[in-house]
Parts: sequence; structure tokens; C-alpha cells
Amino acid sequence: MTLRMRLFAVVGGVVAAVVALVTITISAGTRRSFEALDRERTAALIAQFRRGFAQQRDDVAHRIDRLAASEAVHRIEGDMRRHNTDLAPLVGEAAPMAAAQGLDFLDLVNEEGKIISSAEWPARFGYKQPWIVTPWRGESAFLHAIDLPGGTAIGVVAVRRSVTGLYIAGGRLLDQQFLRTLTLPDGIRAFLYRNVEADASQQLIDASGSVPLTAPLAPLVARVRETKQESAATIESPDGPETVDAIPLNGDNGEVLGVLLVASSGRELQALLSRIRWSGFGFGALGVVIGAVLSYAAATQVTRPVEQVADAAGRIASGDWSARVGELRATGEIDALAHAFDTMAGQLVDQRERLVQAERVAAWRELARRLAHELKNPLFPLRITLDNLRNARRLPPQEFDPILDESIATLGTGLMNLNTVVGRFGDFARMPAPVFETVAPNAIVEHAVNLIRAQVEAAGRPPIRLTVDLDPACAALRADGEQLGRVIQNLLLNAVDAMPNGGELAIRTRRQGTSVCLDVADTGEGLTDEERERLFTPYYTTKQHGTGLGLAIVQSVVADHGGRVWVDSAPGRGSTFHVELPDGDARLKPSRSSGDEDASPHAERP
Repeated sequence: MTLRMRLFAVVGGVVAAVVALVTITISAGTRRSFEALDRERTAALIAQFRRGFAQQRDDVAHRIDRLAASEAVHRIEGDMRRHNTDLAPLVGEAAPMAAAQGLDFLDLVNEEGKIISSAEWPARFGYKQPWIVTPWRGESAFLHAIDLPGGTAIGVVAVRRSVTGLYIAGGRLLDQQFLRTLTLPDGIRAFLYRNVEADASQQLIDASGSVPLTAPLAPLVARVRETKQESAATIESPDGPETVDAIPLNGDNGEVLGVLLVASSGRELQALLSRIRWSGFGFGALGVVIGAVLSYAAATQVTRPVEQVADAAGRIASGDWSARVGELRATGEIDALAHAFDTMAGQLVDQRERLVQAERVAAWRELARRLAHELKNPLFPLRITLDNLRNARRLPPQEFDPILDESIATLGTGLMNLNTVVGRFGDFARMPAPVFETVAPNAIVEHAVNLIRAQVEAAGRPPIRLTVDLDPACAALRADGEQLGRVIQNLLLNAVDAMPNGGELAIRTRRQGTSVCLDVADTGEGLTDEERERLFTPYYTTKQHGTGLGLAIVQSVVADHGGRVWVDSAPGRGSTFHVELPDGDARLKPSRSSGDEDASPHAERP
């Protein structure tokens, strides 16, 4: 992941997290505040109902007291005494009295509990109302079930008894008219459940009339009727969740005659929370966009100079030692980095030139040493031969001729050895550039194994067990088949020379990605760390014979193919040579000039 992407992810994540945290915090605070406000509004409405109910009771009690002391009641008492048993003339007296006092219902009842006049239901003349003549405690009004022509309702009732035994019972109904007197804030509804209605469709009313008792409300109403205590519940409605508070309305005998339901809708809260969430989402998206722009701009100020430095470093790594960063549009640490890189590149060039010069001097010294060593051996017999000829020239011809013939033969052999030494050094210098073509690595390995098999299985030689493991995936490779064959032969002969007392020799090919790998392992004496470090150095050898060029040629061929060669070894546990060749033309083109003849080096081992 690039720095731009990481910076964008960090800034976007931080902005999104902050906006989400703020949105959650505001939503939670808004929910708590709204719920507290809703509880306050509900409590205020309930208090308003209780005040209205208490005022209604006081007003009804006051009106009944005033009616009981009125001239109309005294006149009715006199008529009752005059007519004694015939009370029919009094049947219409209650209606004008109730209208004059603003009462919804009014019953005049004698001492026997019989209705002599009813304002709300005149046809009930003569019916008994035993609850009216029951001794009452106190003078206040109370709730009671009121029979009406259309059904039973709840009313606030006050009962008074005159001196002559006439009972005056009247009051007002607790119905939708009473609910209309309540001031309802937005989002709050008030219902009245009347437990005295036989018709279920008429039990629940609001300010507009009867409404159906929904299933979510029924358990709450049933719980209040059973416990006779206030209760609350949250129900689901078409407008969303609602919090419903239920208050029991008890009669004079403690029976629950009705339930006041105050429902507070959560629609406003949900709408507000939805607006907050969408606002948070919008501001979050805007913040992410702005953060992305700012992070991209900030990252560009950092990454572009860094990319230029990385590009210059890559060019130097590929061999372009003149690569420099130059002037950058950057300040601070990035500018210091660019200047430090250019300074380092210049120092690397200087050190490289000094190192190349030192390596050249060391190489020429090593070459001179090896060449002197190789030429010294064949020159010594030549000098002895010349000394013998100088000493034998004074001998008679018959004695000089055999010495001359022998000396000529010795000189010929010595010159041939010198020519061989010079030829070997020339072969290494004239290694031809590889000619790439499609070859079969497994077939080249099999051919090289067949060439050394006779040497491995020679009579009188300690036995060497040869194992060949070829991967079918290594069917084709772009390489110089002839040079690759020489590499394999050199490694195999090198492994054979490492096991003078016999052992195990294994060669294996395998496909690894886009490369072909070749492993040659032996169970010889192994190599020390110093020997492994100098193993591929030209002219390095610890053998009594050879020029030390075999493994140097192996490394040269592998490098010309764009691959690499290395060895794993330790004293006493053998050695394993690894060759890795890319499947394609070598990227490292040879800089040597090719000679007229192919090299045929012999494998050697330090």
C-alpha cells in the first residue's frame, strides 16, 4: 500500500470515526433529552387531568349543594307532601333543574330509593336506585357508573339529602367532552377506557369519539385493572413506538371504572434522530472527501520527492552511476534527504572507481602470480635441457647426437606444455557470448550425466552412487545449450573430484516460478567459510593441478544468462551447488568480446 493510500485511509478513518462518535453522542444526548422532555410533558398532562378532575368534582359538589338549597327543591318537597303517593306530576322537574345548573345528569330520588324525576332518562320514573340512598361519607363528588338511554357512562357524581328525605344526585359525564378540555402537546394523545361499557367498541374513546381498543393496549389496560395502580408500557403503532402511561380511575367502592391513557409518540424523536444520522452521514462523507483531497495534496508533497529519490536509487542499482536527484520542490527533511542522496551517490561513484582500480590491480597481480606459477614448471626442464646441450657440445659427434635428440624431444614437450597453459588462460579470456534459444534443461542434464557416467563407474574407482531427479515442469528454457552443458559438466566433475573415497552424487532440476533451478549435491569433505567465499574467484585453487578457472567459468556463464549460482557447504557434510536461471533472455548482457574458439574448461574444486 502506497503512502498516499495509507494517509488517505488514516485521514478518512479518523474523520469517519470522529463524525460517527459525534453523531452517536448527539443522538444519545438528544434521545435522553427528548425522553426527559416527553416525561415532563406526560407528567404535566397527567397533572392537568388531575387538576381538571378535582375541579370537576368540586364544581359538581358546589352545583348540587346550590341545587339542594334552591327554591325549586323546596317546592318539590312541598308537592311530595301534598300528593303523597301520586308523584307522576313531578316526573319532568329534573330536566330544567339540570339545565339550569349545567349538569349532564340529575336524578331526584325519594327515601325508598325510587326515582321520581330523571333529567337524563325520564322513562326510568319509579325505578329504584339503591346506591343513591346509601349513607355517604364526606361531601365531595365521586366517580360512578351512570345509566343512560344509549348505554352506561362514567360520571362525576355528588349526592345530597334534603331535610324531608329527598335525595338529589347529579353531576357531569367523563367523556370526550372532558377530554377536549385537556391541552395536548404535539405528539401526545389522550384516551379514556371505560370499564362500564358492555359494548367493547365503545369502551375506548378519545376527544373525537370512540376508537378501537388495539391489541398492544389491551395488556396494559388489563394490568391496571388488576393492580389498580398506575403503569406504563412502550407499544408499536403505525407511527412508530409510543410510550403509554395508564392511570386508574377508581369509583367510590374502589372499583376501577376507567383508565386514562396518555400516549407519547416517538415519531418526532425518530424523525429527529434520522435527521441527525443523515446529517452525520453527509458531514462524514464531506469530511472524507475533504480529508482525501488534503491527504492527497499532503502526500504528494512527500511522496513525489521520495519517488524521485527512489527512481534515482533504482537507476544507480541498474548501473547508471550518473543518476542524481537534483533540485526538488520540497523543504525540510525531504530536501535534506535529496541532498544527502546526491552526496552519497557521488561518494559511491568515487569509491567504486577506487574499488575498480584496486580490483584491476589485484586481478593483474593475481594473474601475473598464477601465470608465473604455471610457466615456471615447464620452463625449468627447458633450462636444464639447454644447460645439458651447452655442456655436451664439446663431446664427440657420436656421443653428442643422442643427447641432442633427447634434448630436442624434451624441448618439444616443454613448449607443448607452455602452449597448453597459455591456451587455458586464453580460453577464459575468449568465453563467447551466449546464443539464446529454446533448449530442454532435462535433456542437457541427461547428456552431461551420460558423459561422466563412465568416469564414475570406472573399474578400481571407489563407488559413487548417482541419483538423477528431473522435474517435468522444466521442459523448456531460453538459454545457450552448449554453455549450459559445460556448466553442468563442470559441476558434476567438481563433485566427483570432491569424493575421492566414493559417496553419493545427486543432481536435481525443479521449476520455481519463472525460473529453472539446478542443484548438484555431493557427500564429500565440504568447504570452509574461507573457501566458500573465494570459491568462484578466478585462478583460485588448492589442487596440485588445474588453473582455478573451472568454477569461475561456471559463474561467468550463469551471470551471462542473468542467473545466479551459490553453494551451501560445511566441513564434513558435503556441498550443494545451486544454479538459478530465469526463463528468458538474460538481462545482464555480456561485455566480453567472443573469441573464435569455444572454451572447454575442466571442472575444478579448491
